[in-house]
Amino acid sequence: MAAQVRSKREEVQFTGKRIRYHSTLSFDDVLTKLRSRIGKITLADVLDPSGTREDFERKVQQHTGESGFMLFVEMDHGGWIGKFGIKRRLVRWIFGNPLIAITMLRHDYTAGLFVPPDLLLAESDDGAGCNITYVLPSSLIVVEANPPLLSAALALDAKVEALVSTAVVP
Repeated sequence: MAAQVRSKREEVQFTGKRIRYHSTLSFDDVLTKLRSRIGKITLADVLDPSGTREDFERKVQQHTGESGFMLFVEMDHGGWIGKFGIKRRLVRWIFGNPLIAITMLRHDYTAGLFVPPDLLLAESDDGAGCNITYVLPSSLIVVEANPPLLSAALALDAKVEALVSTAVVP
């Protein structure tokens, strides 16, 4: 007799907090400042399971920028939205650091839904400045009481804030 398969659906409501920085700096200037503080690696390279933990940590540290992050993916939305009549430079980044992510994943594996974090750099309507928008990581990651997870997520918040806030100032 076959075993009966059962599943259970659970719904947990939470509220994310969107942060937006406006800058008088040009899109190019802010993008250059962001790039100068972040390392770069492909997702395939960082997720490669070969080698030891020490090999992995060494590889991550070699590709980490001064911000403590590395860029995994850059999506140039501005490159295709013009086909629909939208004239705006718009870039989405997925960035992070697996050695930071593990500080949260060890306390709640569902943090993996929101690490690595992302941001959106958009040219202003008038083309004279730009803005960066991101969702505060802790507002997505910590949805139930979990002090160690909260502590790690707040540390991530501070690192993201430092990256973004230094990129938008002249």
